[in-house]
Amino acid sequence: MVYQLSHTTSYKYQSGVTFCHNIATIKPKNLLGQEVLDYELEISPKPTEISERTDFFGNTVTRFSIQKFHKELKVTAKSKVLRNSNLQPDIHTSDFGKSITLNEALLEMQSMNSEILDVKQYVLESILIAKISPEIKAYASVSFQPDRPIFEAAFELMQRIFNDFEFNTDVTNVATPIQDVMEQKKGVCQDFAQIGIACLRSVGLPARYVSGYIETLPPPGKEKLIGTDASHAWFSMYIPKFGWVDFDPTNNQIPKNQHIIVAHGRDYYDVPPLKGVIYSSGKNKMKVEVDIRPAV
Repeated sequence: MVYQLSHTTSYKYQSGVTFCHNIATIKPKNLLGQEVLDYELEISPKPTEISERTDFFGNTVTRFSIQKFHKELKVTAKSKVLRNSNLQPDIHTSDFGKSITLNEALLEMQSMNSEILDVKQYVLESILIAKISPEIKAYASVSFQPDRPIFEAAFELMQRIFNDFEFNTDVTNVATPIQDVMEQKKGVCQDFAQIGIACLRSVGLPARYVSGYIETLPPPGKEKLIGTDASHAWFSMYIPKFGWVDFDPTNNQIPKNQHIIVAHGRDYYDVPPLKGVIYSSGKNKMKVEVDIRPAV
């Protein structure tokens, strides 16, 4: 499937801005099963300085600064992406990947080979998943038992988060601690991804945050509206000798072609679509519009 993707973030500043410096992590990744066919970044006002590089996690980040007075900032990323999940290793056909238990996985994680050393960073604390509470550890222990396959346990964890937590956009924000999410059992995709990551790390397994998009389909008989899709997030677990496997607890599914990957990180803090600093006073208003549709 080839998708045409547009992501627009706009800020309106009550008192105007004299200087801003921003980092955008908004370009989809090139990886097995996903190819970026075209990409364009439009920024208004035109940046005084702009550069692109690959960050520590292998994501494309664009840094730009605007050094003149402006009352509105608009950043639009347009991409054409080819998704073919059939090219990716299938966990369902991997006897070892499906059967490795928690005890066996933790033993494999003691290896000193380069791949294991690289993924060990995803077991450590991160900015938004710094302290894992006893409640989260207890929640994880329901699914993760020493002699149970970790894929089976993670799949069950995904289902439990889907059933136990309410999707509610009015309860949390990007700074809400995961312990609050755990107590309220309410939040959005970012929160559910980070709960899943915390659970996996609590039993010693590497888990990373995946930011991206998912195509949302309109109700039968209804036309799809422009700008109704949204940024999405899910979590990924590393299975020794197999690789990373993604889980989407918001939609209770293993991501396939409808999921487009933008970035990987330890949690949301590493990969927000747009962040920066401004010299200004007064209030500002942000608006985000995302549209994903099959390319014509």
